Amino acid sequence: MTEAGGLPDQEAAEPPAQAARPAYYAAASGGWRDWWTLLHPPYTAWHLSYVVIGAALAPHVRLTPMLAALAAFFLAVGLAAHALDELHGRPLRTTIPTGVLISVVLVGLAGAIALGVAGVFRVGWALIPFLVAGPLLVVAYNAELFGGVLHTDAGFAAAWGAFPLLTGYVAEAGTISAWSVLAAAAAFGLSAAQRSLSTPARLLRRRTASVTGSITLSTGDVIPVDADRLLGPLESALRALSWSVVLLAAALAVARLR
Repeated sequence: MTEAGGLPDQEAAEPPAQAARPAYYAAASGGWRDWWTLLHPPYTAWHLSYVVIGAALAPHVRLTPMLAALAAFFLAVGLAAHALDELHGRPLRTTIPTGVLISVVLVGLAGAIALGVAGVFRVGWALIPFLVAGPLLVVAYNAELFGGVLHTDAGFAAAWGAFPLLTGYVAEAGTISAWSVLAAAAAFGLSAAQRSLSTPARLLRRRTASVTGSITLSTGDVIPVDADRLLGPLESALRALSWSVVLLAAALAVARLR
């Protein structure tokens, strides 16, 4: 759909085939495929990996606390945050009923909080600030509360990068260390890079009717520019980063738990 005064030729206004999906990992609309798309699989795995990396940096690593922290973040981020985001304008174009999405938000947050409370009894008071901040970040960021003050590049990097890593560490160690803060800063930077790549990719896939232009090389050769050419390097980098962070987390977990 284009605004009045758009391109006169309907065919020219059609987005490229690659951009027809709201995300490169999105499945065709309908049924279970909507749930796959809602989960944002590569991004959810990416951010859950920060929990594992944080846990693996602790002096003593135990599988049960790591799995509990992973489950809590899956419920809060993989389910609740993404369902809340879909309620805010249907950016993924799913057909999941609004009532179901609201239920997912409530159940996801309740489950994450319950696991957090159980963690407090095991770890101690050090986990309480993370238990309180987690649900607040999910709601404030994805619902764009307070004028969207948290819905920024820095807010994204802090909420989905630094925060899960520090939480994973504290869930194991019961405290914060200098090296966990340094690792959280690295997660912040990686998530900032993710945001820098995904923002223009979303713009091209979800809000762009057409792209026209060209690149003229110093040799005089002209390279046509379209949405696919712009999306290619952005999404190739996102794929590589997501797989790399997941594999790094897996390597650290195997090394510490063997």
